[in-house]
Amino acid sequence: MARRVVVALLGPVAWTPPGIDPTRWRTALAEDVVDLLATLNEVETAVAVTAGDRWLADAVVWPDMAVHEVAAPTVNAVFAALAAQDGGGRARYDQAAVVAADAPDVPGLTLGKLLRPLTSRPVAVAPVEGAGPGLLGVAARLPVPEWLPPVDLDTSVPADVRSGAPHPGDVAVTAGWRRLRGPADLGTLDPAFEGWDATRALLSGQAR
Repeated sequence: MARRVVVALLGPVAWTPPGIDPTRWRTALAEDVVDLLATLNEVETAVAVTAGDRWLADAVVWPDMAVHEVAAPTVNAVFAALAAQDGGGRARYDQAAVVAADAPDVPGLTLGKLLRPLTSRPVAVAPVEGAGPGLLGVAARLPVPEWLPPVDLDTSVPADVRSGAPHPGDVAVTAGWRRLRGPADLGTLDPAFEGWDATRALLSGQAR
């Protein structure tokens, strides 16, 4: 069985709802995504942060969840860190997915679909639902193909990832999901949907 890992990239958050402290907002989003990762089956889970954001990882990770410090909060930096060889001379993982940390209500099934195409494709991407560019996440076989371009979860689209591929079909596009990047995204949250407890509490004024 392929050794797989899903990593939440705890990068900067560009938008915070009015009246909410940006640090508390960022922490709530990260906590909900990390809690969701902890429920996934048949994969290992981890977070990635820059050294300056190690405090955020320490605040939200579960016991025994790996924390990868990266030079920059980018997908490519995370893949490079994961591809590092272990003491036996073999990469620790065969497949990896890097997902944004501002999608607190993303279903586990959506993340599972991101990894599924890697049985036959080297790369898969999940787009962001709604207006504007961006990706929910990127998955790849490790080590990643040399043709993979720099990927920015905030600005890249599937066509950008496909731009260097030998064949467009080398990059699978899977189910997308919303990220909370503005007022319109906030309005799509469904109170009846399970999960996103920390974000829900903060928005309702119940968080302390």
